[in-house]
Amino acid sequence: MVFWVFGYGSLVWNPGFDYDEKIIGYIKDYRRVFDLACIDHRGTPEHPARTCTLEQSDGTVCWGAAFCVRGGPEKEKAVMKYIERRECEYDGKMLVDFFKEGDSLQPALTGVIVFTSTPDKVSNKYYLGPAPLEDMAKQIATANGPCGNNRDYLFLLEKAMFEIGHEDDYIIELANEVRKVLGIDGIKAPQEKRLTSPSHSPLKSAHISPLSVHPLVEAVATDS
Repeated sequence: MVFWVFGYGSLVWNPGFDYDEKIIGYIKDYRRVFDLACIDHRGTPEHPARTCTLEQSDGTVCWGAAFCVRGGPEKEKAVMKYIERRECEYDGKMLVDFFKEGDSLQPALTGVIVFTSTPDKVSNKYYLGPAPLEDMAKQIATANGPCGNNRDYLFLLEKAMFEIGHEDDYIIELANEVRKVLGIDGIKAPQEKRLTSPSHSPLKSAHISPLSVHPLVEAVATDS
C-alpha cells in the first residue's frame, strides 16, 4: 500500500508528516497562482491571506515535490487525515502524472494526489480569484494568522523554489512587489512556524540521491 502527494505550496518546505521518499519534479498544464483565501493559518476570516492554488494552463508546468507515504493502512490514513485537515481550504483532489527533470515524455509517477480548488466564487467560498499585482501585494503584506504572516509564506515559497533549482517568475514578481509595500530590499530569512502531525520527521534536504521510481497504476488514499 502506498500513495504519493504533490506539494506546490508550503508542503514543498514543510510537509509536516512522516514520508518515505521525496522527489523534485513537476506536473504539466497547470501553474501556481495566489488566488485562494486562507483564514485559519496565515490569515483570518476578517482579513484572509492569499495562498497558492493551481490554475489550468496548457503548455506550462508547475514544479514542486512529490512525497511518498507507505507503511500500511493506519499510517496512510493518519497522514491523509492530517493533510486534508491542513489543506481544508482546497475543495478538490485529483490524480496527476508527475515528471522528473530530463524526461518530459514518460512520467516518473502516475496517480499522484494533488489538492486543488474550484475557480468559482459562488461554489467555492475560499476562491478569491485574480487581482491586480499591487492589490495582491498589499493583502499579502498585511495578513496574519495563527501560523504566521502571509508575507513569510510567500517568501518561504520563493526561497524553497530557489533551493530546488526551479524559481517561479510569478512568485518572484509577487514577492518583490510585497517588498516594495513593506519598504524592504533583498530576501530576509523568515522563521517558519511549522505545522506538524503527531509523527513528524525533520524536512529532508531537497538535494537527494537519484531514486529508482516505478510508475504507479493508481494512487491509494484512505491539504500549505
